[in-house]
Amino acid sequence: MNRKENFWGAVANLILRNRFLILGSLLLVTLCLATQWQYMRFTFSEANLLPNKHCENLQYDAFVDTFGEEGNLIVIAVKDERFFEKQIFDQWITLNDKIETYPEVDFTLSTNNVQELVKDEKLKKFVLQSVFNPQDSGLSAIKKFKQKLFYELPFYSNILYDEERQTIRTAIYLDKTIVNTAQRRDFIFKTFIPLINGFEKDSGMDVKISGMPYIRTLNAKNIVDEIGVFVLSAMLLTSLIFFLFFRSFRATFISMFVVIIGVMWAFGILGWLGYEITVLTALIPPLIIVIGVPNCIFLINKYQQEVAKHGNMIKSLQRVIMKIGNATLMTNLTTASGFATFILTDSKILKEFGIVASINIIAIFLLSLLIIPIVYSFMGQPRKKHLKHLNRHYLKVFVRWMENKVRNKRINVFIISIISLLLGIIGVYQIDISGSIIEDMPKKSGFFKDILFFDDEFNGIVPLEIIVDTKRKGGATRLSTLKRIDQLEQFIKEIPELSSPISSVSGFKFIKQAYYNGNPNYYKLPTSQENSFIARYLKNVKESKNLMQNYIDSTAQFNRVTTFMRDIPTERIEEIEKDLVKEIDKIFPPDRYQVKLTGKALLYLKGTHYLIRNLIISLSLAILLIALFMAYMFRSFKMIVISLIPNLLPLIITAGVMGFSGIPLKPSTILVFSIAFGISVDDTIHFLAKYRQELIASKWKIKTAVYNALRETAVSMFYTSIVLFFGFTVFMSSNFGGTVALGGLVSVTLLFAMLANLILLPSLLISLEDSVSNEKVIKEPKINIISDDHSKNS
Repeated sequence: MNRKENFWGAVANLILRNRFLILGSLLLVTLCLATQWQYMRFTFSEANLLPNKHCENLQYDAFVDTFGEEGNLIVIAVKDERFFEKQIFDQWITLNDKIETYPEVDFTLSTNNVQELVKDEKLKKFVLQSVFNPQDSGLSAIKKFKQKLFYELPFYSNILYDEERQTIRTAIYLDKTIVNTAQRRDFIFKTFIPLINGFEKDSGMDVKISGMPYIRTLNAKNIVDEIGVFVLSAMLLTSLIFFLFFRSFRATFISMFVVIIGVMWAFGILGWLGYEITVLTALIPPLIIVIGVPNCIFLINKYQQEVAKHGNMIKSLQRVIMKIGNATLMTNLTTASGFATFILTDSKILKEFGIVASINIIAIFLLSLLIIPIVYSFMGQPRKKHLKHLNRHYLKVFVRWMENKVRNKRINVFIISIISLLLGIIGVYQIDISGSIIEDMPKKSGFFKDILFFDDEFNGIVPLEIIVDTKRKGGATRLSTLKRIDQLEQFIKEIPELSSPISSVSGFKFIKQAYYNGNPNYYKLPTSQENSFIARYLKNVKESKNLMQNYIDSTAQFNRVTTFMRDIPTERIEEIEKDLVKEIDKIFPPDRYQVKLTGKALLYLKGTHYLIRNLIISLSLAILLIALFMAYMFRSFKMIVISLIPNLLPLIITAGVMGFSGIPLKPSTILVFSIAFGISVDDTIHFLAKYRQELIASKWKIKTAVYNALRETAVSMFYTSIVLFFGFTVFMSSNFGGTVALGGLVSVTLLFAMLANLILLPSLLISLEDSVSNEKVIKEPKINIISDDHSKNS
């Protein structure tokens, strides 16, 4: 025995001699982590994909500091010819009046409080007057109001009604202090939605709802709801597959007990670290189930193999820990390393996902290694029926089929691999990038259909902000600045994917219209001469300031222009951004103005590109880490290359599948490669660990070692790959498109990886027999998993 075998022998003795102490310790840790569940927090805002100190984030933060939170607008709308019927119109007025009474609402802009600016000739000032008088709500008054709103008040176009004058909308501005808090969620679910439902029931109208606070809230609820579905589905599916393989209720229950404890720890660690549950961290509990079950398969399968060999239960448990312990540790370390590479990114959401995932993968390894041998030590010896699966006919056929391919069809294997590689590379060049903020939202949900409605009627709900810094106080209200902004607005109106912009320019046009006694033909910016006359009416008038308080800062140095963007492809978003920047540079001289584009839509787009750059870094680091593990095992450059080929090839094939099937690179699908690589390399380590044992036992006969390793490991690798394949397909039941793609792509990758590790890897080893044999690549055993025969001989 060498030092490594002594170490794992000592670990085996430590575990089996301190069973009650270990179980008590695990119970104590589980109870402690259970107390942390209360600290789990759910996200109330979109994922911030960029580092906090990134220039785009700093720019957005500066905007929020100046004008406040942008995402506080909820909109409700109806499109119905009956709207201006007296009963329905009155019900709509009542609904809006009720909404405005809630403390969570800052103010509303709707048909019940439409105001016009009126010139008071006697007092020489402007006053705001209500257009509609609730006391006079007869049918003729409603018709008169409709005529005035649609044809005499262009200020409200695309704010309260669409260009076709068929859809009526209410803008509800929430209190900015609650936008990113649980109070927003409670208001929407407990107050707002029931109120809208009641109106729909009473009026028979179909109310469409949108706006970022509403979308965030329902999206977060979908995430929370899916955690339970994923955990339950993963448990049921993996336990069913496990039972079909082992045909043992005892083995199935033990495995499920281990992964349930792992899930409890995962929730506890999330609460302990104080991380929010996002669309990524919500994947961790089911991920732990999917990754934990293969650990159980390797340990239980090895235990049953040992019992079948010599019938000694205690000796079998010791050998499970001694022979599988180090290899399982290595596989879990490589998987954890794949996730841990996300920690090195500057993205908060990825960093948190990497930390929690890597910690929990190591935790599930420890739980498997400790609980399975201890629980089996309290049980009787497995019966013959529990060992039957080791000799199933279909498994023998599967192993013989693979061995035949390796033995006689290696050229075909290499040709198919090369063709697959070429097709994958071609497919890579077809991959698109998606930076849409609503790309991954559940397409079948009611709120997503409402998003599409507002896309059609009002050209979107995702805000795009333009900040004009005039570099001097009072510059925002100068006529020269307003004319430049108006010129920019005319350009924005020509872009079909953007809504009509809102800015202080609309307020000044409204003021000129009021000066000319409400004539809509004068809804335009005043001339210099008109401006001097109008200025007299604006002195000491608070109403004129209220018109523009959200679009000009308190020092009148900054102007804000808000437009909304449709759900469009990323390429088009980038084109629009370039066109806007180009036009801005033409309109605003850089020596007098500094103009910036910001908003959630652009932040998300920039964040997506940032993640893709980090993907290359994190995946490269993962490959480097796995290469170091292989170097530690084999101390041979050729063996490092051979071990990486069957793991990189499936990734390239998967990337090709993404390209050919039109699945874009986005924050969710970016994770596929690091996750799949970290997991698929497990099979490589298990195979090469057994190959090393057999190589030593067969006195460096590579072919003999390869075939023996293939027969020994094929069953466990087949079991684990099938469990992983179906385990990740659980995510395809998600309502989120990104999660569906993640589950499907990882499943496909792992299936390719299994075939690569069981057919391509052995073929490569045999093909290099002469050179590898001459070099005697294995200088010294690193993973001390010595075969029984060799142990006896020694």
